[in-house]
Amino acid sequence: MIMEQTMPKDGKFDLMTLPYAPDALEPVISANTLSYHHGKHLQTYVNNLNAALPGSGLEGKPLEEVVLHAQKGMLNNAGQILNHNLYFSQFMPPKADNAPTGRLAEAIAAEFGSFEDFKSAFEGAGATLFGSGWVWLCADEEGVLHITQEPNASNPILHGMRPLMTMDVWEHAYYLDYQNRRPAHLAALWQIIDWDVVSKRYLNE
Repeated sequence: MIMEQTMPKDGKFDLMTLPYAPDALEPVISANTLSYHHGKHLQTYVNNLNAALPGSGLEGKPLEEVVLHAQKGMLNNAGQILNHNLYFSQFMPPKADNAPTGRLAEAIAAEFGSFEDFKSAFEGAGATLFGSGWVWLCADEEGVLHITQEPNASNPILHGMRPLMTMDVWEHAYYLDYQNRRPAHLAALWQIIDWDVVSKRYLNE
């Protein structure tokens, strides 16, 4: 199932618009980091994909279809756009004691034991992923939750799973704010996860 389908406009993909102010995620993610991460890194992926689309046979396809069928060079850029779109759209201003509720909370407890156990496992997966990539909460066809490590530009849809939430462990996501302290960055991100967004992805809403 295609989720958060992104269609090109006039044959090209646009840089996503952030659903919050540039400084809304501080101090977890600074406006400076957001400016570089969204405005420069993601913009470059968008530019590269748009340049590669003509003649690919994937013109006019939604982003998810491009990711599923692109060759490696195009896949790297398309995958990074999809990953970043899901990443940036899952955040909100910091909130103390931030946690999921409802059916998503029940599913997390059922699969991982507790929300705290889930956070520990998720942070561990992010901290131990070698090199650059992403750690994901995703659901399989039966709705069972999984934590996956995806190197480089990979996305759970390539394995038949539905991506729900992610943390970016490429250095450009955190180095300006946390330097080499990747685990500290991962631990801080829980404050800004918009669980309503993640829950809607889980429930296919």
